[in-house]
Amino acid sequence: MMTGSTQPAGPEISVVVPSYNCLGCLEELCSRLKRVLTDLGPSFEIVIVDDRSPDNSWPLVEALSMRFPEVRGVRLSRNFGQHIAITAGIARSRGNYVVLMDCDLQDPPERIPDLYAAVKQGYDLVLGRRVERNHSWFRTLGAKMYFRLLSKLTSEPQDGSYGTFSILSRRVADAYLKFTERDRHFLFILRWLGFNCGTIEYVHEERYEGRSSYGLGKLIKHAVGGLFFQTSVFLMWIVRLGLIFTALSFVLGGFLVYRYLVSAVLPGWTSLSVAILFSTGLVLASVGAVGIYVSKIFEASKGRPLYLVDVECGCELS
Repeated sequence: MMTGSTQPAGPEISVVVPSYNCLGCLEELCSRLKRVLTDLGPSFEIVIVDDRSPDNSWPLVEALSMRFPEVRGVRLSRNFGQHIAITAGIARSRGNYVVLMDCDLQDPPERIPDLYAAVKQGYDLVLGRRVERNHSWFRTLGAKMYFRLLSKLTSEPQDGSYGTFSILSRRVADAYLKFTERDRHFLFILRWLGFNCGTIEYVHEERYEGRSSYGLGKLIKHAVGGLFFQTSVFLMWIVRLGLIFTALSFVLGGFLVYRYLVSAVLPGWTSLSVAILFSTGLVLASVGAVGIYVSKIFEASKGRPLYLVDVECGCELS
């Protein structure tokens, strides 16, 4: 009689950690995760995604994968950005539940049991809400203004106190991987997915070592990318602005014709002003209308992969 072979069950929890400029944090991170997850009980794995960090942290990831059998390392072929690295980590994870957290230990690993306990109550995902944040006043103020603007644009309340610290059930993780947009935002995708979502509150701790790689330029770029991922309202504003300029050109054109008839003006000035105003409005309206379609078609037509993996290390790679 023949018996079918069974595949080994995956771990209960996968912790996905995108890593960039966190060389001094990784060893402490793995130690604390190992201690917390071992006490939690279920089997687990730690997936560290090296987003081609310039601090040459990959040798340390390889060393950690030999020191901690639960650690797996994934090195991307180049820097693709935090949210693409999150996607790569989720794709490589095998757990029934997937925990997402930053590598700088501002998300305390000791709160993972609270996330796990909450999701086991019947939620599909649980998000961590930061009741205190250890960011500069400038960044905190900028975040508040950004999410207030986003709430106005989308006509939906947006809470900036949530970060990537969260736990997803396997079906939410699989649903997340169906998204193909390159310009993506982790929380915006989760909100679009829906599902039954819970929340825990935690204190956002100080960075364990080093400085954040998100400078002002990267923060602005990330914010703008999030706005365009979430809404196409800016293109609609361009269309509206173009129509307003077109309407104003007719009004001003009529006024200038009237002035031409009743008073002396420089020859050709009236027709030139009307032509410039009208063409400006028409061009803006046309570019905005075409841009709505082209921006969507262009991104979808590229067909490029979201990321490429250079090398992996860790448990059960074969």
